Amino acid sequence: MSEHWSGERGYGKTIKVDNGIKARSKRGDIGATWWSRRFIEVLESFGMGGRLTRGRNYARQGQVLSLSLSTSMVIALVQGSRPTPYKARIAIKSFTNPEWQRIEHALAGKALYAAKLLAGEMPADIETLFASLGLQLFPSSSRELTMDCSCPDWEVPCKHLAATCYLLAESFDNDPFEILAWRGRGREDLLERLRTLRGTTRAVAAREEAPPLTRCLDTFWQRQTATSLHLGDPTAVVRADAVLDQLDAVPITVRGSNVVDLLRPAYLALRPGAAEA
Repeated sequence: MSEHWSGERGYGKTIKVDNGIKARSKRGDIGATWWSRRFIEVLESFGMGGRLTRGRNYARQGQVLSLSLSTSMVIALVQGSRPTPYKARIAIKSFTNPEWQRIEHALAGKALYAAKLLAGEMPADIETLFASLGLQLFPSSSRELTMDCSCPDWEVPCKHLAATCYLLAESFDNDPFEILAWRGRGREDLLERLRTLRGTTRAVAAREEAPPLTRCLDTFWQRQTATSLHLGDPTAVVRADAVLDQLDAVPITVRGSNVVDLLRPAYLALRPGAAEA
């Protein structure tokens, strides 16, 4: 093996840069959330662990000049020992439109998922949801990823690709929607589709639950009581704060506090008998 083709060792020392993207982690593992660590674990499970480690210092030193993510493709420019930065690319197959339609319907059926994503969190069991659809959120084999770099090192991943992987994991820390965008649905598109689907679902449910007008003409204008509101259970008690449960699952916050949590004590205080309690 010639020294040239063993990588960059025959060319000189790495050219240091001052304006690169530096990993936030200064020591130990990279990845602060379960989903970013999961991404690194998946890569390591493909036998890339040792080769990934080579790029950790590059990521921490700020050798990556730029990092961009779009559908299916991540592209980074990484400064090595040559004057011209290397281009590192990591590609993954995006989900098809029919697959995304199935994913969106499944997500829309679980309001907590949209709330978690909007709060900057990836739902803990989202992989189970994807698996139930016969899909994998994270790649299940190395064949699902295509990696290449313009450097002379023939190993994959080289340290330039490895540094890109680590910074990609940290970008997932910042915004879990990045994982979904890589698979083909950006934040705004996905949220708009979920809002539409959830609105349609609620409208259909309301139509199915409401009795036909012809069956309630005699009582339509009468004051609704607890008994009439709970036709299946005359003994049911209407909670004073029940209306708050009907708010959209996407949380509304004021100064970092959920509006529902702020209002609930007031609603409970107004219930009959609350003053005597």
